[in-house]
Amino acid sequence: MLLRVIVLALSVQGEEPFCKLWGNPDIPLLSKTGDFILVLFYLSKIHNLNYKEYQFAETMIFAIEQINNRTDILPNVSLGYKIYDTCDTVPLAIKAAMALMSGAGEAQPSTLPCSQQSSIHAIIGHSASSPTIGIATLVGQFNIPVISHFATCACLSNRKEFPTFFRTIPSDYYQSRALAQLVKHFGWTWVGTIRSDNDYGNSGMATFIKAAEQEGICIEYSEVIYRTNSREKFLKTVEVIKMASSKTIVAFAIFIDMEFLIKELLLQNITGLQWVGSESWVSAKNVATKENYRIYKGAIGSENLHLINNLYTDASELRITYNVYKAVYTVAHALHDLLACQDSQGPCMANQKDTLPVQVSNFVNNGDYVNFDINGDPPARYDLVNWQLNVNGIIEFVTIGFYDIPKSVCSESCRPGTRKATKKGKPVCCFDCLPCAEGEISNSTDAVYCTKCPLEYRANKEKDQCILKDIEFLSYDEIMGRILIIFALLGALLSSTVTAVFFKFRDTPIVKANNSELSFLLLFSLTLCFLCSLTFIGEPTQWSCMLRQTAFGITFVLCISCVLGKTIVVLMAFRATMPGSNVMKCFGPTQQRLSVLSFTLLQTLTCIIWLVKHPPFPSKNISSNKEVIILECEMGSTVAFYIVLGYIGLLSVMCFVLAFLARKLPDNFNEAKFITFSMLVFCSVWITFIPSYISSPGKYTVAVEVFAILASSFGLLLCIFIPKCYIILLKPDKNSKKHLMEYLKCCAWLQSPQPLSNLAGFISKRKDE
Repeated sequence: MLLRVIVLALSVQGEEPFCKLWGNPDIPLLSKTGDFILVLFYLSKIHNLNYKEYQFAETMIFAIEQINNRTDILPNVSLGYKIYDTCDTVPLAIKAAMALMSGAGEAQPSTLPCSQQSSIHAIIGHSASSPTIGIATLVGQFNIPVISHFATCACLSNRKEFPTFFRTIPSDYYQSRALAQLVKHFGWTWVGTIRSDNDYGNSGMATFIKAAEQEGICIEYSEVIYRTNSREKFLKTVEVIKMASSKTIVAFAIFIDMEFLIKELLLQNITGLQWVGSESWVSAKNVATKENYRIYKGAIGSENLHLINNLYTDASELRITYNVYKAVYTVAHALHDLLACQDSQGPCMANQKDTLPVQVSNFVNNGDYVNFDINGDPPARYDLVNWQLNVNGIIEFVTIGFYDIPKSVCSESCRPGTRKATKKGKPVCCFDCLPCAEGEISNSTDAVYCTKCPLEYRANKEKDQCILKDIEFLSYDEIMGRILIIFALLGALLSSTVTAVFFKFRDTPIVKANNSELSFLLLFSLTLCFLCSLTFIGEPTQWSCMLRQTAFGITFVLCISCVLGKTIVVLMAFRATMPGSNVMKCFGPTQQRLSVLSFTLLQTLTCIIWLVKHPPFPSKNISSNKEVIILECEMGSTVAFYIVLGYIGLLSVMCFVLAFLARKLPDNFNEAKFITFSMLVFCSVWITFIPSYISSPGKYTVAVEVFAILASSFGLLLCIFIPKCYIILLKPDKNSKKHLMEYLKCCAWLQSPQPLSNLAGFISKRKDE
């Protein structure tokens, strides 16, 4: 049967948007209104199973009516129900669940508000595992709890996939292990297996085979059956059974599939085999017929049943039926606690008042303690039953044992993520559970040792799985990277703007007086300094690593060489104003160019040797931070890096000392004072850079270096050039030859042998002008 999907069409006509059903929603077979609605999914119309499923439906109705008549639980609140028949098909189960999620029902109008939420508060069922998986997957997205009374697939214990699933029947994980231990107990070490081709059979048999191997049991064959298979496939399975040498068969299948297999086994009169079965078929009364006894004689598998011919009125086997009853009361108690929380009374779970699944745990009902574990499963308890024919020729299910897992331990089992540590002076069964160390995991229960994760992996929060470490580097996409990029481009733009201003006013005195050639070269080098910081941002590559430090080293030496040249020119210029001085001839334009070229070539040569001998390269740092992999550039040669950095520092100190010596020269156009202040900023930045660089972790190491580059570049640009731009653009009267000559005369007078005797003449001349 194909799955038909209910589509809700949104209309925007009018103020209130409404939704229209484009299909006929599933109508429940039985329903009753109430303040809270419980839903039962069951299967029928298949052989005689409808009797048992009708019994489940009647049990739910009985439990709800009983609760509605009580005053100690949910007073003044009524429970309602909707009961759907899914015919044991996954599509019909999902279709009904989707109708419930949309709020569609038998009494709904043709249009309804799109904001209307489902009135369903819990779902009981399904009886089969595969439909339950479909339902739980869908409604789990809406935090609606699903409590099954008969779905036993171990896969439903996965809390990540089914966060709101609970059940009042044990998981097949325990039944499969119990069957393996039962087979081992009787010494049957050579067996065949048969399973249903669905979630119930495949999951259950997988667990059985794993447990059987641990018990030393060998599997001769493993056959798959399903009720819709062709007769040829069933005959093939029968042929495998006939030709096999093993005489014990473990069948993990639903009874409908087993009925088809029984017919073929009867036709070929295959008898004399020992059958071990799961609870789905081994205690099914419609399978336990006198005719089938020839095949399943002595079968071992669930619970003491008396002889009642009518399956519907049979009240002796109420194990599963009672699971329905417990599921209804589980929801009722959870709702009771939830309403008490909202009324600020009763047991209230902090910060989880509106979450019904959290309330579905740890309550006592009619003396039967229902204790869901972290996977939503109850404790595992089983009756061991044996098919026996009584004196009247009727099959009885005789209880021959009981399988339980009582706890009598010195120490609880250590969960994954921990390891066992023996207590000193205690027997080996007494131990502590110690969390695995950082970077180590254990993915099994009662692990003796924790396993260290590979270098590029880290342990997850639970320490039961190794996951790939996050990769960290200073990225263009993160906020810090973008901020640094903005400042780098802003600096380059500002340097270009100052260059344009200087070029436009290149014939003015202030530009000429400040050595325009060195000024333009300095502005060009500052632009490169701002742009070279961009090479530090982004994922490190072979080329970016080689370019980072070398570009930084060369451009900064070019920059400092220009500043050093300007400083020397300032000192020489003021010495040259003294009578008879011939200093400027010693440091003219040619000497200035040669000094800048020499300083820069020396740094360039150092960088070339560095790149040839031990070039920087990208690497993965997995030791600095245990949680992330840091992509960074290894220096290749730490010595070369510090030589490059030290050379920049040496030139900076020389420049600062010379500028400091000239700081008291006259204030007008005082280049030395601005250079002194700019080098003070420059040196301060790089002095604080070293400890910050060493102590910063991961990508912040790169960010600190980029910040130092930008801060020192801005310091030079703003301190040296902004005062000049201020005069050029806002005080043009000071940018004149006349003003400059007064400045030079003042400088000459201050440095003359008799400044006081020349003072009167200078003032008189200034007045005449």
